[in-house]
Amino acid sequence: MASVDIRSVTKRFGSVQVLHGVDVDIDDGEFVVLVGPSGCGKSTLLRMIAGLENITSGEIRIGPRVVNNVAPKERDIAMVFQNYALYPHMTVYDNMAFSLMLAGAPKDRIQQEVNRAAGILGLGQFLGRYPRQLSGGQRQRVAMGRAIVRNPQVFLFDEPLSNLDAKLRVQMRAEIKDLHQRLKVTTVYVTHDQIEAMTMADKIVAMSDGNVEQIGSPLDLYDHPTNLFVASFIGSPAMNLLKGEISGDQFRTEGGAMLPLPKSMGSGPAVYGIRPEYIHLSPDKGIEARVHLVEPMGSETQVSVRVGETPLVCTFRERVNAKPGEAIRIMPDRALAHVFDAEKGNRISIN
Repeated sequence: MASVDIRSVTKRFGSVQVLHGVDVDIDDGEFVVLVGPSGCGKSTLLRMIAGLENITSGEIRIGPRVVNNVAPKERDIAMVFQNYALYPHMTVYDNMAFSLMLAGAPKDRIQQEVNRAAGILGLGQFLGRYPRQLSGGQRQRVAMGRAIVRNPQVFLFDEPLSNLDAKLRVQMRAEIKDLHQRLKVTTVYVTHDQIEAMTMADKIVAMSDGNVEQIGSPLDLYDHPTNLFVASFIGSPAMNLLKGEISGDQFRTEGGAMLPLPKSMGSGPAVYGIRPEYIHLSPDKGIEARVHLVEPMGSETQVSVRVGETPLVCTFRERVNAKPGEAIRIMPDRALAHVFDAEKGNRISIN
């Protein structure tokens, strides 16, 4: 196992710069998720760690060694791809053993390592099958097994669950996290799915347009987003973000709604943020809201409302029987509200 240190890394494709001075510290044994929308540079950064893309400037270290000019096969990493990349003419056993065979490992060691990985991943009964005889989840386990047998210092995952259906993604998410807890190998995982990032990561690196927007634990990013991008990207459903004006301890939205703030903050243009689950039903003292859409989820109910002309999404633990067009009374939790600079988008500390 080893740490991974990324220092002032940039990447250009011709005249187009796709990474702008990225700095990330990944500790030994840590599970770090690079998350962001398509085109933000996360997969490019992962491929640079793997040695599949050259670095324009900056430095990447794996352990104590600078690997900028080290060939991929000499970096002691193992990568799991989105499309499995299995050899269709080889059995599961041979797919998992192939890298050790190329390295000239003794047959007894190859068998030992393949059996160990198969035991961890529940693939023992499938070792004689071919990839075409496996489900998508089983193929992804084989790809993970091929990585495990190498005993690398670092695992790299490039959106490995994108091709799976929703139920299988949830299952594989848990299996990958469990695998990391057992093996304790440093892991860098790329995804555009913020739910994967929240549920799997020890540390999240949120990226946008080739820049690192925020680094921290999942709950750090959820509870204390540093800017509007992180606030809108992390969380499902997304944080309500409303433009308007601060007026003392109240916030007046562009639609005319008055929302509470934790304390008096003077006056001026800003963006008010409140997560859907921090808006509560308050029949006695609440703000009147008109129901637009009700989405029962079983354990909770998601309700889209309008306060005047201001749209809000609310998530209630209670069962809500209101129908579209009816009025309910709601109240945001003022202690959990956020305020962002209207021009720069940075969070203004209010707690």
